[in-house]
Amino acid sequence: MSFTGSTLNLLFGRPLATSEERAEHIGPIAGIPIFGLDALSSAAYGPEAALTLLIPLGLAGVHYIVPISAAIIVLLTIVFFSYRQTIDAYPHGGGSYTVATENLGKNAGLLAAAALMIDYILTAAVGISAGVGALISAVPSLQPHTLELCLLVLAILTLVNMRGVRDTGVVFMIPTYLFTGTLLIVIAAGVWHVMASGGHPQPLTALPVPPPVTATLGLWLLLKVFSSGCTAMTGVEAVSNGVMAFRDPTQKNAKTTLTIIIALLAILLAGIAFLCRAYNIAATNPDGTGYESVLSMLTRAVMGHGWFYYLTIASVLLVLALSANTAFADFPRLTRAIALNNYMPHIFLLRGRRLLYSWGIYVLIALTAILLIVFGGVTDRLIPLYAIGAFTAFTLSQAGMVMHWKRKGRSHGRMFVNGLGAVATGITTLVVLVAKFADGAWITALLVALMILVMRVVNRHYRRVAREIRLDRPISPAEVTEPIMIVPVDQWSRITEKALSFALSMSSDIRCVHVQVADELDGICADWEKDVAAPLREAGKCVPKLDVLKSPYRTVLQPLIEYILRVEQQTAGRKICVLVPELVVKHWWENLLHNRRADLLKVLLLVRGNQRIVVVNIPWYLERG
Repeated sequence: MSFTGSTLNLLFGRPLATSEERAEHIGPIAGIPIFGLDALSSAAYGPEAALTLLIPLGLAGVHYIVPISAAIIVLLTIVFFSYRQTIDAYPHGGGSYTVATENLGKNAGLLAAAALMIDYILTAAVGISAGVGALISAVPSLQPHTLELCLLVLAILTLVNMRGVRDTGVVFMIPTYLFTGTLLIVIAAGVWHVMASGGHPQPLTALPVPPPVTATLGLWLLLKVFSSGCTAMTGVEAVSNGVMAFRDPTQKNAKTTLTIIIALLAILLAGIAFLCRAYNIAATNPDGTGYESVLSMLTRAVMGHGWFYYLTIASVLLVLALSANTAFADFPRLTRAIALNNYMPHIFLLRGRRLLYSWGIYVLIALTAILLIVFGGVTDRLIPLYAIGAFTAFTLSQAGMVMHWKRKGRSHGRMFVNGLGAVATGITTLVVLVAKFADGAWITALLVALMILVMRVVNRHYRRVAREIRLDRPISPAEVTEPIMIVPVDQWSRITEKALSFALSMSSDIRCVHVQVADELDGICADWEKDVAAPLREAGKCVPKLDVLKSPYRTVLQPLIEYILRVEQQTAGRKICVLVPELVVKHWWENLLHNRRADLLKVLLLVRGNQRIVVVNIPWYLERG
């Protein structure tokens, strides 16, 4: 095995055969870190995003987090039951795009696809930036290097995900269960302290004093707080998109995974909200000095500032940074589903060496990096763009499921569940859009519209290609004729001989073309009769015609192209086969020592040619001795 191959195997694992796909399937234990990281980790920034907007209300604002979180948990429960039904109805993967397209039509499907793609890109960017934000909260001296740390985490995620689904689950299992375990311990201990103290627990370490009241709670602020808190629900759809990643029984394993993820998320959201109110923990300004995350303050208040605090913060940091993995797991599957319907380039259908849809991962990496660079890797700047895509997809998926059950003509109970989900998430989508529009949601709305336009253009191209190449008749014998062979020649050489020999084996109408520049000495013309014409004539073979083109301005390619196009116009109905002789060298740097006219000639023929002009490479491999 070469050094390059060994390095690739070390970094990304050995190549997997198609027959090994079943071994890559996973169960609920591995499914939770793969498909649930985004949803679970949002417990770290969803409540904080809501509390940040409540800062102007001072201590009174902290008390509103409980009813707001309760409303979010109710919405989460509705969505949970809806997606369990989606898994049953679409055991091969029932993401919003598939459900909306099949039940609501192509336009709804495209809207769901665009919203989901943008949501996954934002999931990756927000997850990474939030993870780095947690690190900076613990080590403030790293703040000047925020963007560099974000890009480093993106590179690590890329490396892990390129190893395949099963390896990714194994790598992310420890941080995921450490995160949920430590937070559940903090919540359990906090609740015990609250009960033991009669509802007035004392923090073990001093907490920042909430700022004075500078505003009152109005409907507009309430809507903004709710919409920010709803970021905790992003990633819930991931399991229904990736049902086929689970081992048999796929539906049961997928539903088990979804149930565990939603139950853990609900407990985390409820526990964090309850303890924040009990301990009077208010958010600190993310752009101000002395910023500290809500989870950091909560852990200090309940468990103190010892080793457990650092273990918890380390797990939060890891899971937030790795939460982008949900996007890595689902974005390639989504782009593949869209490409199957000819709305995305077919390159997204190709599977890489580890049975991954690698091009989906490459595009996700590039777009995530661009987002992180544009917004400087700061979570607070990305949050306003977030949740629009997720809730748009939720709504379309649930509405599509209503039509699915209606078409089946039964299951009124299921129709009600999905209908309730569609109404609840639809109202939430409008609330989030209106509340966050001026803060940046307009960018998401614009990107969704742009993505739909791009997908329509791609589909229009594929439909045009299908129309032009479609053939509904057998082969036409009249079209099976000898082509006119055109061979550009420079001097008599082994390369020229190989091209001529091939041309003689294919046709009796061969036209060699030599472009004669003003300062040329002899070229091939002087030796043509002796080296080519006479030997072929004596052997009773066809003698190629030599056409010499004068080029007073020393250009070679332009006269050649004009000659080929002229022959094509003068010989209607016959195919023109252009043989392009070229030297192939061993080392890349040796290409710099030779002109690359052959490459440019092929490009020009592809651009200016048509269906009757065929280009054939005639390579001469330089001996490697």
